[in-house]
Amino acid sequence: MAGQQPAPHLHLAELTASQFLDVWKHFDADGNGYIEGKELEHFFQELESARKGAGVDSKKDNFGEKMKEFMHKYDKNADGKIEMAELAQILPTEENFLLCFRQHVGSSSEFMEAWRKYDTDRSGYIEANELKGFLSDLLKKANRPYDEPKLQEYTQTILRMFDMNGDGKLGLSEMSRLLPVQENFLLKFQGMKLSSEEFNAIFAFYDKDGSGFIDENELDALLKDLYEKNKKEMNIQQLTNYRKSIMNLSDGGKLYRKELEIVLCNEPPM
Repeated sequence: MAGQQPAPHLHLAELTASQFLDVWKHFDADGNGYIEGKELEHFFQELESARKGAGVDSKKDNFGEKMKEFMHKYDKNADGKIEMAELAQILPTEENFLLCFRQHVGSSSEFMEAWRKYDTDRSGYIEANELKGFLSDLLKKANRPYDEPKLQEYTQTILRMFDMNGDGKLGLSEMSRLLPVQENFLLKFQGMKLSSEEFNAIFAFYDKDGSGFIDENELDALLKDLYEKNKKEMNIQQLTNYRKSIMNLSDGGKLYRKELEIVLCNEPPM
């Protein structure tokens, strides 16, 4: 491709966290969290030539086959695109903190619990210093040795990866991109995000007594409502999982307006 910068670092056997990020940003051109379509073809072509040394002539017929084989191996949820954690499997990352994250925060319930613990000021964001605590706990859990500079690098890398608007903090939906796609119920809400007005109306409807919180049954009804309104299919098992995950943000079974707003609104409350 004329004018296309060659991808960084693909020829390296081991990547650091920040090199991994360079590769990711290079191919996820539209920044939607996936490498897909044309991006995927570019990625595969460059990966092939980087791995075999430059100047490899991949024959077209065989290219399609190879690409199929490659996707079969790495596209774990078979959605035809590569997400960040799938890419982490392709590149031998010396410090695969994404995998470390997956092993220890494998489900959206655990993720929400962790979120609640580290978003200490309940702002709907994890700031750089909170993120550092989060990562250091994660590495301890995983028995991964690390030192202060490493921790600093991971923190910065994750901020660079997921802080889409560059404000130095991570929103819940930004951070949730660390979760496996099938676990990431927040992605499922992406097309259904509410404006503040819509959210206030729906919350008021379910918080009948005006107490400022709803319970698990009310949340169940609210989610079903939301799905019907958006004409989305939803099986009972998924609904139960989402509800449980969201209830992890609650305070002893009371889910306060602000916590739910973090999940259902585009922008967390200021």
